Amino acid sequence: MKGNIVLALLVFYPFLGGILAWAAGKRKELGETFRDYLADGIVISEFILMAVLFFLFGKTAGAGSVMECSLPGICGLGLSFTLDGFRLIYGTVACFMWMMTTILSRQYFWHHENQNRFYLFLLLTLGATMGVFFSGDLYTTFIFFEIMSFTSYVWVAQEETKEALRAAGTYLAVAVIGGLVMLMGLFTLYHELGTLQMDELLAAAQTYLTAKGADRELRQGILYAAGVCLLVGFGAKAGAFPLHIWLPKAHPVAPAPASALLSGILTKTGIFGILVTTSTIFLHETPWGILVLTIGVITMVGGALLAVFSVDLKRTLACSSMSQIGFILVGVGMQCLLGEENALAVHGTLLHMVNHSLIKLVLFMAAGVIFMNVHALNLNEIRGYGRKKPLLKAIFLTGALAIAGIPGFGGYVSKTLLHESILEYSGGFLIRLVEWLFLISGGLTVAYMTKLYVAIFVEKNDSAKVQWKFDRQKDYMNRESAFALTGSALVLFIWGLIPGLTMDKAAGLGQGLMGLTEFGEPVSYFSLKNLSGAVISLVIGAAVYLLVIRGLLMEKQRKGAPVYVNAWPAWMDLENLIYRPLLLKILPGIAGVFSRILDSFADLAVVVFRKTIYKDSPLPHERMEGNWFTETAGRVMNFIQAVGNRTWNRRHPGNRDYVHILAVRNEELRENNTIIGRSLSFGLLLFCIGMCLTLIYIIVL
Repeated sequence: MKGNIVLALLVFYPFLGGILAWAAGKRKELGETFRDYLADGIVISEFILMAVLFFLFGKTAGAGSVMECSLPGICGLGLSFTLDGFRLIYGTVACFMWMMTTILSRQYFWHHENQNRFYLFLLLTLGATMGVFFSGDLYTTFIFFEIMSFTSYVWVAQEETKEALRAAGTYLAVAVIGGLVMLMGLFTLYHELGTLQMDELLAAAQTYLTAKGADRELRQGILYAAGVCLLVGFGAKAGAFPLHIWLPKAHPVAPAPASALLSGILTKTGIFGILVTTSTIFLHETPWGILVLTIGVITMVGGALLAVFSVDLKRTLACSSMSQIGFILVGVGMQCLLGEENALAVHGTLLHMVNHSLIKLVLFMAAGVIFMNVHALNLNEIRGYGRKKPLLKAIFLTGALAIAGIPGFGGYVSKTLLHESILEYSGGFLIRLVEWLFLISGGLTVAYMTKLYVAIFVEKNDSAKVQWKFDRQKDYMNRESAFALTGSALVLFIWGLIPGLTMDKAAGLGQGLMGLTEFGEPVSYFSLKNLSGAVISLVIGAAVYLLVIRGLLMEKQRKGAPVYVNAWPAWMDLENLIYRPLLLKILPGIAGVFSRILDSFADLAVVVFRKTIYKDSPLPHERMEGNWFTETAGRVMNFIQAVGNRTWNRRHPGNRDYVHILAVRNEELRENNTIIGRSLSFGLLLFCIGMCLTLIYIIVL
């Protein structure tokens, strides 16, 4: 091991902790309570270590200093970890979120099965996520990225219902396909540039493009092909269009603590990869910026529309995550378009990433408290649940105001920076269209968060008996859960309360990853010019809520208040409309037809060659059965049989055709060999699986 051992400890400590927690849960004499507290202790100690590192290393990291650690020889190329300002911020955010969700998990899973499994994969995913954020090269990123995909799959499938298993299958399929495409991009980059080290990629790409005698356009095309492969892989995890399909399906069925981490942190690992790709290989490249900006705008608007139509609490928050990822990708695209004058876009991107992480931590944990008490997520069923619960109401309201971009909260600051970066770029009609789609998406955010808040905390349930039960419920969360939710909400509130002391400093600390060295001029967040964007979004949001949600998306009943309805057409589900038919029916069908054509072509080619260039066998006829050996041996035995008949003068010899008999025996032998071969194949397959597990064990330990 070379370098600072602390980085390796932060990555591998949760892996060890997960195994210890799982083993403790298996010991009946220790009990599940010991396992729960052990898991809490692991994530709390991880957070404390990260916080100490933040305060000790924060000042030097802001000046461009980095901490490095390498583990040579592992997986061939070795693993490398590094710590700069951005990684310092997101390592701390990740540890904080894991700490709070693990504390909540004790009450959330009180009556659930398979708790041991959940805690194991909860901690394994923490280690993998830290490995992604601390990775110093794209090879290390890929390894931990794939580990994270497989360990987090268990989160989605945790409840083992039909819906959960289907959503988990979709999540895993998107992750695996994205990972394979990413791997192709990594192979191409390594072949062309000779390195995957993040701090070497920019110089290597420039040298590659400007090499003497090189075809610049061809080489640039190769780099863009590799970059698109990386964008597909990282974008799949981020939940960007068109690979967003797992987000609306996974969140409603996954446990709330897992949903908070899937939305708040795991999507940011995808954004991290896109940021690395953009700020190294395609730094200030306009075509790349246009590509990312286009994907960002579609994701931003599409997610917001889905959230407006949704009537499921966690599905609405999941679609909201998709939309907010779109906001972040807009910032990434603007970084390229603005070139060296991209400070607003850089700061807005980073701060909105952090804001979204903290916001979704608060909102999904609040949704978890509601679900573990009501066991429902439909707005019509949970309507009025929070009317008499001031603490839960304040916690949810903090997250709602922040994500809606209300002045005084963190979301307003980051959205203002992103909006100003769009205004800073003079691109004519198209950039004006992007600005208005940005403001409209902000308005849709206001509308769907208003819908959630009003339904849960203002309106009354249709059933007076149910509402009476809701109002009487006082012990809806224990002290540990209250600490997790209240602490998260307070951090979110303080984070956005004084942006000059918190958010601006964080932006300066983490800007180095995106190639920005100077901070730029300070922004007056509460000037009339900057407030105007928030006001426009608020007006749009109010109009959408009153005219669309209350007017069109609520159905009047003969008795009682109108109910929320999901008017989104069922056939407009991309997974069922395109992906599943394409991957399970169309592509296999096309591949089958193509294979038959190739098979027929091969037979035709054999016949042509046999009749022309190569001559047929000198035998005067095709052999009907058996092979040359059985036929030769059978003829010899038939001859011996005939000679014996003449010698003994048999009138009715009862001759046996040994050619046929030996051919039949040969066919039986071949069938037996086939059966044995299949058994050997199965044994070899098991051997290979065992060998892989052994190699993993050797590599890890």
